[in-house]
Amino acid sequence: MRLRYEVHPVDGVAGTVARHVPRAVTIAVTASPRRGLDATLDLTEQLRAEGFRVVPHLAARQVASDAHLKDLLGRMAAVDVRETFVIAGDIPEPAGEFSDAASLLARMHELGHELDQIGIAGYPEGHPFINDRALLAALHGKRPFATLLVSQVCFDPATITRWIGWLRQHGVTLPAHVGIPGPIAHARLLRIARKIGVGESARFLRLHAGWLRLLLPRGYRPDRLVEAVLARSAEPAAAIAGLHFYTFNAVEEMERWRQRTLLEVDDGIPQH
Repeated sequence: MRLRYEVHPVDGVAGTVARHVPRAVTIAVTASPRRGLDATLDLTEQLRAEGFRVVPHLAARQVASDAHLKDLLGRMAAVDVRETFVIAGDIPEPAGEFSDAASLLARMHELGHELDQIGIAGYPEGHPFINDRALLAALHGKRPFATLLVSQVCFDPATITRWIGWLRQHGVTLPAHVGIPGPIAHARLLRIARKIGVGESARFLRLHAGWLRLLLPRGYRPDRLVEAVLARSAEPAAAIAGLHFYTFNAVEEMERWRQRTLLEVDDGIPQH
């Protein structure tokens, strides 16, 4: 079972990750509407220098031009980044010609790149603006350019297992990395929300009401959700390849929880 931690590109996070996370854990770096893709690639380069395998996100709506895309791909190649995660991006108007993930994926294929793995997004709880039929069509359209699927965060084990079954029934066979909210305390969430940006945090909370559970004094822990996903992963047809933890930069808490919980299940850090 592969394992990765997702972090946001804010000041100081590279040092925090380097201090607390083993190099065998893959780090995914988000594409921030507020900070731009340069911040994503800056953090990617810092983490590569620290010895981590890194998966930068590319948000199509933040790519300004072919020249910009070539620069991003070149920066990844220069530090031997072999995987990326392509999304549409959460900004109202595209910076250039790429309005969705499919158009960016197609152009990346035309230009050529040195990536071995490309992830695309899946939505266990559906999408607020796109119906299930359109989501399925989009997945099939992006499938020729992708090698894996990373699900958006979800708190409900039953919803995740139903979604995995729905994918497989409809011919989506890409290996899935299931998105899981990492453990985080209430006070820590509020501090991180201020660093990441009120707008982005508000959008996330609006789209994922389950995060309101974090407002409980003791915060949130993913034990029950992880147990359910691991149980489903025992079924070969589910093709669950890994766990993708949304850490909200609470990587010290995330790693402490993993040491206490996942090591008992998986006998060590999963391989890449």
